[in-house]
Amino acid sequence: MSKDGTNFDLSMHITPERLRTFFQPRSIALVGATDNSRWSIYTFQNLKNSGYPGPVFCVNPHYERVHGEPAVKRLCDIPQSVDLAYIMVPTQQVYPVLQEAAAVGIRNVVILTSGFSEMGSEGQERERQILEFAQQHDIVMLGPNGNGFVNVTTGTTPYGLLLPVPLKKGPVGVVLQSGGLTSIVISQAQTRHVGLSLLVSMGNETMLSATDVMDYLIEDEATRVIAVFMESIRQPATFQRLARKALARKKPIVVHKVGRTDLGARAALAHTGALVGNDAANEAMFKQLGIIRVGSLEDLIITAGLLGYSRPLSGRRMGGVTPSGGACDILADRAHQEGILVPDFAPETVRGLQQILPEFANIHNPLDVTGYIVVDPTLQRRALEVVIGDPNFDFIVYQSEPLRVEPQAPLLEPYLESYRALGTMIRQAHIPIIALSTTSMDLSPFARFLSDETGIYVAGGIEHGMTALGRALWWYEVCQQEETTNREPEPVDVLAPTSLPEPATGIWPEYSAREFLRARGISVVPGILATSEQEAVNAAHTLGFPAALKVQAREIAHKSDIGGVLLHIASDDEVRRGFQTIMHNAGARVASTVIDGILVSPMRPAGLEMLVGIIRDPLWGQVLAVGLGGIWAEVLKDTSVRVLPVRRNDIQQMLSELHGAPLLQGTRGQPPVNIELLVDTIFRIAQVAQAVRDRLEVLEINPLLLHGSSVEALDVLMAWTDKEAPQHGA
Repeated sequence: MSKDGTNFDLSMHITPERLRTFFQPRSIALVGATDNSRWSIYTFQNLKNSGYPGPVFCVNPHYERVHGEPAVKRLCDIPQSVDLAYIMVPTQQVYPVLQEAAAVGIRNVVILTSGFSEMGSEGQERERQILEFAQQHDIVMLGPNGNGFVNVTTGTTPYGLLLPVPLKKGPVGVVLQSGGLTSIVISQAQTRHVGLSLLVSMGNETMLSATDVMDYLIEDEATRVIAVFMESIRQPATFQRLARKALARKKPIVVHKVGRTDLGARAALAHTGALVGNDAANEAMFKQLGIIRVGSLEDLIITAGLLGYSRPLSGRRMGGVTPSGGACDILADRAHQEGILVPDFAPETVRGLQQILPEFANIHNPLDVTGYIVVDPTLQRRALEVVIGDPNFDFIVYQSEPLRVEPQAPLLEPYLESYRALGTMIRQAHIPIIALSTTSMDLSPFARFLSDETGIYVAGGIEHGMTALGRALWWYEVCQQEETTNREPEPVDVLAPTSLPEPATGIWPEYSAREFLRARGISVVPGILATSEQEAVNAAHTLGFPAALKVQAREIAHKSDIGGVLLHIASDDEVRRGFQTIMHNAGARVASTVIDGILVSPMRPAGLEMLVGIIRDPLWGQVLAVGLGGIWAEVLKDTSVRVLPVRRNDIQQMLSELHGAPLLQGTRGQPPVNIELLVDTIFRIAQVAQAVRDRLEVLEINPLLLHGSSVEALDVLMAWTDKEAPQHGA
């Protein structure tokens, strides 16, 4: 599917082996090269400035020389083989150029030209034609409507906007579903001194997709971490497979995903739709796949840089060494927000620090070595040497503010020696030391020189740096769980009957939904369907007073909204009047709907009400939401979300994530909830949904009543679709 939603063939996958030849061409032809186009000028300059070692041929039928070099009229006039054609011709000429490229054996093309699927139906047809031709002739095509790629590792830069020089080579591979932001991301990486291995601007993804490039970067030895700016996920099953592959290989993926899924239709049908809106399904899937999600371009680059340059983090206990009391306060606050622990210094550490710090220093973690560093520039480094030996810490944050301007002799050499000594200490320390500046201002040329000279990577200011630390710690914990936990989902029980008791379309009346769940081992409040006042009275006597009355009709999702629910009915007369009232209200509001009758149930004592809902997400499939229920579900929005299938320990984790989790333990005299039974009930509900996932649209229990040791569904909504659900997952 292209950016505009046009469906193209997504079944093909371009292997990392094939892409090695694409991203490392030995020769390049610039087709449509001209001194009248900045695209052409910049692309040619980028290749020259990056030191691309192969020949670059300028192709234009109208000029003898382009960019100061001899030009050829056609690709067939180039006297040697060409590995990559970078196409900049007008839209209508792209297809003929592709034909010519195929004729001379060129198997890799980048199409800068726009005017394809992003321009409507006519452009979509042009895009389909070039895709089919490329597939037929074994041509790998990046774009159209994309700037190209920057292979910093090899100095291969067929990219249409001017690049800063020199480019810093490094461990971060970047994939962007945006042409306009590509240069901004490159500049951000340069100013933060984050080295790149490969950056690719995807364009329309007509053939070469973001997942193809991600797969290449997973295999790429020069890449330690993958940063992705993502507008859409076109191939969810492939995306899941690659995320699991990256996690297995300990290669983090950091994603800045923009855009929101439209869940309006489901929000109108069930509370769950509103709760899983606002991109919660994407968030849940990323969490389950071990993908680090960030919310800004700054965090994308800084987080990727931290993971690319720093040693693995084994725990959340942080020590801090700074020259500023204010910075200590900010560090402590941000550590709390990120769930990072800040233990006290061990007694031996305090004694060691007392021997080197001035008497007025206040020794606690994070440590302010005071402004005395102006008198003794070695003070902070010597304090760090003491703190490194503290057994209470898993890592140390060291606030480093390299000079923005190079000092003049005789101060330069001592300054360099001091930073070299710090770099040696960081490399030799038995625990990771993370250098942070105070703010994330651009690193000056001298600061970047210091980083290269000493090997010290400064991972951004405190704000973004601590965000990066929190994300990195989470990812390392996920990796550790992968090693110790069986990640295979528990098998889905064969719960679905050969035929459903009701036509599996539209919204079931609640008594049908209740019976469906009860027959599959889920505890539901008993109920009797009454079609007359006397039947309702008899049902209330059978089940016991006080009673609850609910209208029953297909296609009525929210019964209380139409006056279709009465509670605490205590006598025969109240049952009769209630029956009449509900039938009148329902008949007046939904005259076209056949009313099946009134469902009579016993009232239950007060308890903790939860919501358990499952909806079908168009991208990921079935999504489970668990949270506080009843009338507060959409108000409090205290919900945890996962994409099915899940395991029991996933559900336990979901419950622990709720702000209302302490309520499950019992508060203010309330008895604790039977957590094991609650987990089993939610797991069983998820299993039921998985067994009928091809047709199920919504399954919602609200509330699921928790009272002492009992767990019971009081209200059930089930809706079905005529269309068979697409297959999700890998």
